[in-house]
Amino acid sequence: MESTLIKADYQSLIFEFRGYKIMVDADLAALYETETKVLKQQVKRNIDRFPDDFMFQLSNEE
Repeated sequence: MESTLIKADYQSLIFEFRGYKIMVDADLAALYETETKVLKQQVKRNIDRFPDDFMFQLSNEE
């Protein structure tokens, strides 16, 4: 039951964009209880562990 409540809480943080389901980096960092900057550093240091479409940046137009 508790996991259902947690799932409901974070599902509101998932959006569909460019045909992908995404989470904003700040929300993902908050779930891991870390700063956004630290999350991005860790991903860059361990990029081989993530799929190619794990993260992307928005263009100025977007």
